[in-house]
Amino acid sequence: MDSMVDPAIENYCQAMTSGESPILAELAQATVDRTRYPVNLSGRLVGQTLKMLLKISRSKTVLEIGMFTGYAALSMAEGLPDDGVVYACETNPRSIAIGQEFFDRSPHGHKIKVLFGRALDTIPEIREKLDLVFIDADKKKYRDYLEMVLPMMNPNGLIVIDDALWKGKVLDPQEERDQVIADLNRYIYEHPNLESVLLPIRHGLNIVRKV
Repeated sequence: MDSMVDPAIENYCQAMTSGESPILAELAQATVDRTRYPVNLSGRLVGQTLKMLLKISRSKTVLEIGMFTGYAALSMAEGLPDDGVVYACETNPRSIAIGQEFFDRSPHGHKIKVLFGRALDTIPEIREKLDLVFIDADKKKYRDYLEMVLPMMNPNGLIVIDDALWKGKVLDPQEERDQVIADLNRYIYEHPNLESVLLPIRHGLNIVRKV
């Protein structure tokens, strides 16, 4: 998936962003070496953005929909207090196995609880109210994920939606997936109980607050 900004600018932004931990760097490299689609990795810019958001918001209970190999989950776990938790939904056993290797080696890995299976089936298992949700899974189900988690959010809870610019195709949707993302951005913009800022970070991050 192409970046939404000039590669030189993105590289500069990454270079000037606080560094990732050594374990995250190892996880990123393992994802490149051991998976077919390493482009699905959230990466340093997104990971550090999530980490900063949850620190600012003092989040303690986090949900990630679409863990892949766990880079974003571990980034967020690093920013949580010791009694914080990241519930991470994932359907791919191989991706989970790679992530778990690194969770087990990290002093923050105990904060991550993997929910194996379809997110729409496993999310109802969570009983706590949520402070922050990161959505990065099946694009066609984004609206379903959003509507499921909204009642679970604490007041002022944050929802961060990845790939919200979808290769720029939201500007002129031609396929179903393009239209789904464009419609979701419009739905969020018009929702009376949500406020948002849509940022061209990597493939687009829509940062949403429940008001």
